Amino acid sequence: MLGEVLKHIEQRSRFLLTSHARADGDAVGSTLACYEILRQMGKSSDVMLHDGVPRVYQQLPFAGKVVQADRVNGSYDAAILLECDSIQRARLQGLEGQFLINIDHHASNTRYGHLNWVSPREPSSGELIFRLLKVARWPITKQIADCLFTAVSTDTGSFQYPTTRPGTFHVGAELVTLGANLAKICDEVYQSYPLSRVRLLKHVYNHFRLTHDDQIAWFWLKKADFARTGADTSDSEGLIDHIRAIEPVVVACVFE
Repeated sequence: MLGEVLKHIEQRSRFLLTSHARADGDAVGSTLACYEILRQMGKSSDVMLHDGVPRVYQQLPFAGKVVQADRVNGSYDAAILLECDSIQRARLQGLEGQFLINIDHHASNTRYGHLNWVSPREPSSGELIFRLLKVARWPITKQIADCLFTAVSTDTGSFQYPTTRPGTFHVGAELVTLGANLAKICDEVYQSYPLSRVRLLKHVYNHFRLTHDDQIAWFWLKKADFARTGADTSDSEGLIDHIRAIEPVVVACVFE
């Protein structure tokens, strides 16, 4: 399937790139890396995300190329959906009329594309794009390395989640060797939080609930909570990890 994806990319000229709504680091990093790959190949591409680029990832290369949209206008030779396990999660009207290339690592993927490169054994879509680059022998620039390191790092919980494989560390090491700015990425993604995120975290700590002998923790975030704290959806990323650190077995979050 990787070969089929390469063939269709090489044969086509105009692309739409997108990922799921409420984009995370893997969604943004993988999509931006693909944008630069296509640009280097002389291809034309538009990048659309339903909610735009979260604040924490706006310093990534090419983030300014992303258009916040909820509808696809016009037709493309192909639409590449990355890190998106169902077409509904992209929340882009008009996607159904495009030739769809689905690149993802979630076991829950519905195989909605005309081409489906889905590899659940990979811990991130960023690692899939890295594999594609290596097989195609396309150059990995410093900007692409920044995007892919962000993708791989965030979807593995900074290489801490149990889905992280030994090979993932090798991917991260090679991306740093190729120019990924480790210090800058870690500072911007993991250590630079706006006050609004702190207020939102305080709200979560004050309102989460425990059930089933304290084995399940859950909390509910409403639009009013974001408005009250001045936070946006990107500030909610990682909140589950904070509650999981209290050692419940399962954490659930509902967004309204």
